[in-house]
Amino acid sequence: PAPLPPPRARPTPAHPPSAAAAMPRPMDSAAMKILLARPKVPAPLDPNFSPLVLGKRQYMKATKGQKTTLDWALLRRDGVGRYSLPVFPDNHADASASAYLAGCLIQEMMWQRSGYELQLCGPPKLCEQLKADFAVGGPYEFEVLTMPKACGTPDVPFVVKIVASASTLPAASDSPQVCGKDASGCRLAFDLGKSDIKTVAVQDNNVLDSKETEWDVTNPDPQYHYDAILAAMKDTAQKLPKIEAIGGSATGTISADNEATWCDIFPNVKPDVYKEKVVNIFKRIGKDLAGDVPLKVINDGEVTALAGKMMVNQGNLMGISMGSSEGGGYCDADGNLLGWINELCYIQLDLNPEAPYDPWTPHSGMSHMYLGQR
Repeated sequence: PAPLPPPRARPTPAHPPSAAAAMPRPMDSAAMKILLARPKVPAPLDPNFSPLVLGKRQYMKATKGQKTTLDWALLRRDGVGRYSLPVFPDNHADASASAYLAGCLIQEMMWQRSGYELQLCGPPKLCEQLKADFAVGGPYEFEVLTMPKACGTPDVPFVVKIVASASTLPAASDSPQVCGKDASGCRLAFDLGKSDIKTVAVQDNNVLDSKETEWDVTNPDPQYHYDAILAAMKDTAQKLPKIEAIGGSATGTISADNEATWCDIFPNVKPDVYKEKVVNIFKRIGKDLAGDVPLKVINDGEVTALAGKMMVNQGNLMGISMGSSEGGGYCDADGNLLGWINELCYIQLDLNPEAPYDPWTPHSGMSHMYLGQR
């Protein structure tokens, strides 16, 4: 890559790290040599754009024939994510490239699937470095502090363990979730984005009304959010003779029981108030609006994946929604969700060290900075 311009001033993250936390680890010359790769067609507005996917391909060629691997398992309540990455030995001149890419890929899996514990097996120095990176005070402190919230256990710290043998790592597993795709009867739907509340009234697969209502996600009062969502839904529901089911989507982690486990559309609600007033907000809205009718709320990116499955009638599909931020979701061959959190807006898309910084986290090159409207 061509010489990079002088470093830009970085913004203050909306969720600043602790005073002890390091910024993302600088990419040294060995890592740059292997991981920085431009597309054949340069990005006109950012000629140094270096997609992670191209860097990973270049890395896999560089490590071809290497016998050493880094294996990890990311444990969550309803499954386990597994990966095995060929790496350079600890004493190799290019070992830093392995450490840098491994950190990116582990962070990516955390935002794909969530997790309360990371288990590592590989070269000792590499494992110790990653253990320090994924700890309070390390480059991935934001993930370490956020994962307990995403898992619904905010008081239980994220854990990193190093194991002696990859054979002791738990096997990969998912928990497929079947989602209905029928829109018969009288149904009311909502989507909560960072700019507005979208509501739709559907009767027998026909859209009767749809509306977008602006709201202020930065408001710290959960009653404001409750009233805004309920008012928007009541207004759209006037087009229906009755409400037989409610479906919704929102950014962040939604539990199988429709709880707002961790949603970043309520960023300024205090943690204790969030637990009391926001976690059950969807259930309360559904009951106050229509009693005990069926209710299902899922991640907004997952809605995109399910819609894509219905449009092309093909599974193993990744959907991306590009709104104020960016949502992403994945469904398997049967069109089922896998119990992942699918917060793909926080994964690293651009490895260029001078990529724009994320205003929400201490990282640069985050996906939503490229695929979101903001």
